[in-house]
Amino acid sequence: MDLLNSILNSMEKPPAATEQQKKLIKKQKELAEHIKNKQKEELNRFRKYVEDRIGRFAKDDRPHIEFQPLDKVHRAIIHEVAEFGGFIAMSFGREDIDRHSVVYKKENAPSEDEIAARRNGDGWNEEVAKEYAERRKQQRELESEQKRLARASNQQPTTSESDIKPTSNYKDKYAHLIGQEAALEAARKTETNKSYGFVPSKNKKDMRSIEQTLADIQAKKKRKLEQQQQIEKPDLEQANVVEQQRNSLGADEGTQAAVLIANAEDQ
Repeated sequence: MDLLNSILNSMEKPPAATEQQKKLIKKQKELAEHIKNKQKEELNRFRKYVEDRIGRFAKDDRPHIEFQPLDKVHRAIIHEVAEFGGFIAMSFGREDIDRHSVVYKKENAPSEDEIAARRNGDGWNEEVAKEYAERRKQQRELESEQKRLARASNQQPTTSESDIKPTSNYKDKYAHLIGQEAALEAARKTETNKSYGFVPSKNKKDMRSIEQTLADIQAKKKRKLEQQQQIEKPDLEQANVVEQQRNSLGADEGTQAAVLIANAEDQ
């Protein structure tokens, strides 16, 4: 602690601000506070303007209203006021260029064509609506035609192996190497030998009834238990023999001890 105090005391203190610097700092803070309050008042005025305009929009027959291009903060206020009033608010256009907000009534929600047109920068009117409706119709016709062609291609008969005919006979081509007989043997169709690894499916089926299957399972368990008992029986008999031998030896030792004690008493 003393070392830390000595280090802090040896350090030079920061220069104290002059009166002029203090006034300048105070003036900057006041200016920043003034700008902040001014921005807050401007946003409050804009919110009031949006509320009044959406309120008038709710009472008339217009399907939607558009606002001028604005920044993110002002668009966020429009969306907040619209959602609070039960309307649909969407923004279209490029950021910092012409991005603007459009407010719709829920019963007049925008269609997919209108949303696509506004996102493409085409606006929305009767002519644009007809153009996009025609595009949608052509797109549906194209998709249906593609589906029809796909179904037709799937239904076309495929070429079987029997329809494929070689252009030349390889036996004649390689007759000088393998001969005619060897070529015939090589071309002979091979057949699978059923006696090696192939079991007919009818042999794999279990034709037994449920009762017969349960009886076979119980019989199998009984046989297994009997085999286990037969294996354990010699071990048990051997253990009995050993135990009998131990008992006999113990009895003999007891008899001998009794005889010795009796002899000692007689003496």
